[in-house]
Amino acid sequence: MKKNRFLALVLFSIFIWLGINHFILSNSFISKPNNYLDENLDDFELRLKIEVETHNIIRENIKQLNYSSHENNYQFNEHNSSNSSSVAILVIACNRPSISRCINKLLKYRKSKDEFPIIVSQDCIHERTSQVIKSFGREIIHIHQPDQKEIKVPSKEKKFSGYFKISRHYKWALNQVFNTYNYETAIIVEDDLDVAPDFYEYFKATLPILQKDETLWCVSAWNDNGKFALIDRNDPKLLYRSDFFPGLGWMLTRKLWIELMHKWPHSYWDDWMRHPDQRKGRSCIRPELSRTKTFGKIGVSNGLFYEKHLKYIYLNELPVDFTKLNLTYLLKNEYDNNFVEMVYRAPLVSINELKNKQISHNDPVRIIYYTKNNLKSLTKLFGLMDDFKSGVPRTAYKGIISFTYDNRRVYLAPVKEWHNYDPSWQ
Repeated sequence: MKKNRFLALVLFSIFIWLGINHFILSNSFISKPNNYLDENLDDFELRLKIEVETHNIIRENIKQLNYSSHENNYQFNEHNSSNSSSVAILVIACNRPSISRCINKLLKYRKSKDEFPIIVSQDCIHERTSQVIKSFGREIIHIHQPDQKEIKVPSKEKKFSGYFKISRHYKWALNQVFNTYNYETAIIVEDDLDVAPDFYEYFKATLPILQKDETLWCVSAWNDNGKFALIDRNDPKLLYRSDFFPGLGWMLTRKLWIELMHKWPHSYWDDWMRHPDQRKGRSCIRPELSRTKTFGKIGVSNGLFYEKHLKYIYLNELPVDFTKLNLTYLLKNEYDNNFVEMVYRAPLVSINELKNKQISHNDPVRIIYYTKNNLKSLTKLFGLMDDFKSGVPRTAYKGIISFTYDNRRVYLAPVKEWHNYDPSWQ
């Protein structure tokens, strides 16, 4: 029904266009004397503009028709992907000319164009940003989200309409990457992110772990608590499992997208990802030292968390040859046996002992928490992000939050008998 409506609109537009052409080029018009043409030049220019606008309408209708029918009928070919060995870098763009900073870093550290093709998907109609993207020529692929009509947003959420547009754009762009371009894996990078020198090496090395372990569903370059004073800068190779979906430079597979695409939300896609219905008990890999850092204070979120947290995130500067390391310790069985047990072997200390430097050794320590308010007060005390999403604290794995305080490893941990997150912790 929707397709028939678009076809009718396209045919009607073509009919109008042909009529205008016939009128402009008819003998009765061109046979008039020159002085008549001079006197009616403005009228001629107006008609010409109408013709151009009509042509644009026809073109947009055809694009919308293709988009709408394509959107509802994506067919994934599981066996004949032509780009199965490459990992697409999907840059999500809109109206930031400063995207040049992001793309320049991606190109600077990329060793192989074939291994990591860069696709920049632009949503907004913003000519200055488009020109910046096009200036990179054949180094990237520039695609443009065609559905620019306004989205119907509930009246109480009008001021958050940007989140609805972002969610629509993500869905379209990911469908392009996994269906149109047939990639098996993609790394999503927002247009306001800097990347670390070992950004590509990190994702290349963790991809086999993601593919092998069904209890993992993403790899992120981001540490939500990656501020200078909260990390061990001497251990850039340290990686973790996390139950909290971090985003901000993250890798997913075609298999996951097939699972998510048909129920993709109309808005707030990142919080939707963190809901138990999507996460399904799965975890992400994340680094001790972030491999991305945002420079975009101004955006849809209006700088939420930027001044207090995001601008202080430390971007790794010392490249790590991750592909030369054995990362199988991140597989669930091995990780749970080693990391979780190590946490609960760490001596239990009080806040006062830690703050007043009353601990006689330099080994990691553990601080226990029991309630939501107890944990929130601890995270605020240490300068950690203190919010929860579907009951999961940022960076947590099995309720454990790892960070450094005064150059000492500290674990905020629930009781050892902990079983699951409480979604009421918000």
